[in-house]
Amino acid sequence: MRNFALEVYFSKWEFAAKYHLTASDAQSMALSQLLAHASPADRERFDNLHLGYTKTFGAEPLLHEIAKTYDTIGEDQLLCFAGAEEGIYVAMRVLLAAEDHCIVITPNYQAAETIPLSICAVTGVPLDENAGWTLDLDAVRAALRPNTKLISINFPNNPTGAIPSPETFAGLIELCRTHGIWLFSDEVYRLIEHRSEARVPQVADVYERGISLNVMSKSYGLPGLRIGWLAAQDRAFLQGCERYKHYLSICNSAPSELLAEIALKAREAIVGRNRDLAHHNLGLLDAFFADFQGLFDWRRPDGSCVAFIRYKGAEGVERFTERLVEETGVLLLPSSIYRSELGPVPHDHFRIGFGRSNLAEGLAVFREWLMRNRA
Repeated sequence: MRNFALEVYFSKWEFAAKYHLTASDAQSMALSQLLAHASPADRERFDNLHLGYTKTFGAEPLLHEIAKTYDTIGEDQLLCFAGAEEGIYVAMRVLLAAEDHCIVITPNYQAAETIPLSICAVTGVPLDENAGWTLDLDAVRAALRPNTKLISINFPNNPTGAIPSPETFAGLIELCRTHGIWLFSDEVYRLIEHRSEARVPQVADVYERGISLNVMSKSYGLPGLRIGWLAAQDRAFLQGCERYKHYLSICNSAPSELLAEIALKAREAIVGRNRDLAHHNLGLLDAFFADFQGLFDWRRPDGSCVAFIRYKGAEGVERFTERLVEETGVLLLPSSIYRSELGPVPHDHFRIGFGRSNLAEGLAVFREWLMRNRA
């Protein structure tokens, strides 16, 4: 597999740049802040936690809380992982074989295509930028082959923030059901929609061959816990994933599982705070990009706390983002990070993140640099 471009880029800049304006997660919190949400009984459990191995599927109280985030999924239809990445890797390895074919939307989180490409034939279906990054079901239908085993989607999308219409979403599920195709759905930004009516169901709730991926990292803003999970109605699939996990993490961290349980019990407060912050920050971005319409094409995302923006400057987005971080410490993610082996991805875009509380400070430095260079 080729290097993970985003992680290679972040290994250089994520902790070196002063203003991380391309973060993909919502605002995090200190351990003490999270524990303030704990009941007295849960706090006592945490203080006296035994640091031994945990169950491979995940601690039962954690699975109980995760199941509450779904409409139909039960505790026995869940499997926890060390973050979302492990879940993606394991699901692809369990479902796909060399003789299979997979369809992946683009642009995407690189693992969504790189891992399947290491196993079988993969076709990319691009979101249509000219139509607001919509998913064209006819394009998906045209990409089908007799051996298509899996379609992989990510909504709200990283990096565009796009969400399909309810009609498109339902049509995709019906297409998969008609052909007996698995539908893998990366839903890590669910609950951060910028219009409540834009929210679509979780795939595992509504499709018998649907697989939903989620994690504590994005909407919950707790990436340091490294707790993610897969949800699926098909227990045999989850059993296969559990067997594969034995060769990887084996089980999750006991403190992380309990902290994730505490966070999920307080999910309305935690996600509500992060959603409110993202909505507030969207207003800051509206005002910022309105002042520089000659340089940027700004489109509000449907959901998530990231957006994909066209840069129209003469030097190109790669040189622009390079100069910006080197001269000011403001970090953006150039579109080369989203290069796909499945087809072209716009080369003149960058990703900006707006889920954290320091956006205004970073935008002020960004604005001053733009004004100085424009002069």
